[in-house]
Amino acid sequence: MPFIDLDKYHEVWNTITSNKSRSVFTAFGVFWGMFMLVVLVGAGTALERGISSQIESFSANSCFMWTQRTSLPYKGFRKGRNWDMKNGDIQLIQSTVPELQYIAPMIFRGGGGSNNVGRNDKSGSYQIKGVTTDYALIDRPRQILGRYINQVDVAEKRKVCVIGERVYEVLFPHGEDPIGKNIQVSGIYFQVVGVSGSYGNVNIGGKAEESVVLPFSTMQQVFNMGNALHFLALTTQPGVKVTVLEDKVKAVLKTANNIAPEDDSAIGGMNMEEMFTMFFYLGIGIVSLMWVVGMGTLFAGAVGVSNIMLVTVRERTKEIGIRRAIGATPTAIVGQILIESVVLTLIAGVAGLMSGVGVLSLAGEFLEGTAAELIQNPQIDFGVAIGALVVLMIIGALAGLIPANRAMRIKAIEAIREE
Repeated sequence: MPFIDLDKYHEVWNTITSNKSRSVFTAFGVFWGMFMLVVLVGAGTALERGISSQIESFSANSCFMWTQRTSLPYKGFRKGRNWDMKNGDIQLIQSTVPELQYIAPMIFRGGGGSNNVGRNDKSGSYQIKGVTTDYALIDRPRQILGRYINQVDVAEKRKVCVIGERVYEVLFPHGEDPIGKNIQVSGIYFQVVGVSGSYGNVNIGGKAEESVVLPFSTMQQVFNMGNALHFLALTTQPGVKVTVLEDKVKAVLKTANNIAPEDDSAIGGMNMEEMFTMFFYLGIGIVSLMWVVGMGTLFAGAVGVSNIMLVTVRERTKEIGIRRAIGATPTAIVGQILIESVVLTLIAGVAGLMSGVGVLSLAGEFLEGTAAELIQNPQIDFGVAIGALVVLMIIGALAGLIPANRAMRIKAIEAIREE
């Protein structure tokens, strides 16, 4: 006895192809459903990936703080005053907040519309940032050439800098090695030690591609900025909620700078843990929505298959009756109808799957050469494709159940008499 009954599948194929137009229109519903499922899930995954990439360089257990105007009077200070964090605040936070892992201060010096960065006859207006080496542990730079600011640079107040990718393109001829070369920053010479960029559109203090990064201590000294700092980046110890760190650090800063404890406007902040959580659930929501819409379209196609199979059973009533009369069992009749439904569904579904993957591949090649960042690498995983085919086979079997049940109830003698 052969493992596969080829005669049965040959009969199924003859049945499907006996009315080509009807089979094609029936299969198109399933084809379109699978095509839409693949394209929607692939697009949803690409959108989720693109959104997540905008913050992928940041540590998930980090937060950022900056100063804002006070909203309440306190200890003789008026409402609405400006204030600055200072170097001493860093040591105070380190000594009183055990939940702290890394802390990195930052200061800024904007271009102000003037060409504040130059080399030879080329210049531009860029954001100047002063950071410590720990900042790279919190907001990881995309290092293109050379290195980032290190501890020795900060300790020795070296006149070195890391320039952004765009700054490099403007100041240096294409292909020239900038490492070791000097540039002027607000009239002061600094040696280039690296070229960096960012991983997404979320940047602190302006785009990394259009910034010049200096050692924090050097920038404070050469630009006479005193001991003021504009910005703090912090990370928590493993297992500690970022919100806990935020609350404790803000309390320390308020006490040290004579700010009312209940003044929630004096310190601005951004909690990356909350942002990662928000983007995580947003991604799940996007992909889930795409699956619901795609599966709905696919089930609509399956309903079409079921309706057509009912018509087919009605047209083949006499044939089924004869088969019953010569000894065909109800199981054989049901199996025949189910196989026809699954084969028709599977052929259409595989075609839709291949077409959808092809469209996603073409879209990926097109987007690769553009500035699109919120939609990245549209595709579906191999496991998802296999799962979709399994679901399709189940849908095909379900679509054939009602017609198969109708065929099983056909009585031989009544079917033979029917014209």
